[in-house]
Amino acid sequence: MHFLSETVENYVAQHSEDEPKLLRELSRETHLKIMQARMLSGHFQGRVLSVLSKMKSPKTILEIGTYTGYSAICLAEGLDKEGVLHTIDVNEELFELQRRYFDKSGFGDKIIQHTGNAMDIIPSLHKKFDLVFIDADKVNYTNYFDLIIDKMNPGGIILSDNVLWSGKVVEEVKANDKNTKALLAYNKKLKVDPRVETVLLPIRDGLTLSRVI
Repeated sequence: MHFLSETVENYVAQHSEDEPKLLRELSRETHLKIMQARMLSGHFQGRVLSVLSKMKSPKTILEIGTYTGYSAICLAEGLDKEGVLHTIDVNEELFELQRRYFDKSGFGDKIIQHTGNAMDIIPSLHKKFDLVFIDADKVNYTNYFDLIIDKMNPGGIILSDNVLWSGKVVEEVKANDKNTKALLAYNKKLKVDPRVETVLLPIRDGLTLSRVI
């Protein structure tokens, strides 16, 4: 679903920072070779992630849901010079593609890949995070939040993608629609949880920015 007209979306992209050449290449290869290419963050949202990361200058980033690595590279652009980004994805078949572009980006030595179930991997990461980006299976968003909230540094930022879910969050929910039900519960949780202050941004499919108090 487009929440803005395609004309307005194009205007927004044209008047935002240009998409880096390497990310255009990654986007093209993803669309040519990988299923569900709409999962990419894409030009505009990618620049939003980059700018937010640069404003925070995080020393530690956690990304839950790597896909082909587009958003990880965007987030890595803002890393502190000694910073590290940990990214988790369940699909081992994408590992080599991710690594190829991570290394080409110049951030290869700062990006650590983890393959497997994020519910198992997150507890094994004995670190505190300045920035977390959640963009994985929607039914586990609340579980991911519960796992990371105590691993956040004060003032840390949690970004959550797809929280509008093509507008389904404001429509009648079908009985078997587990994803929409999970996102409704998650959005409500972020609104009332006293440990964070939250703004839901109508960027692409919805991007929530939560600041840890």
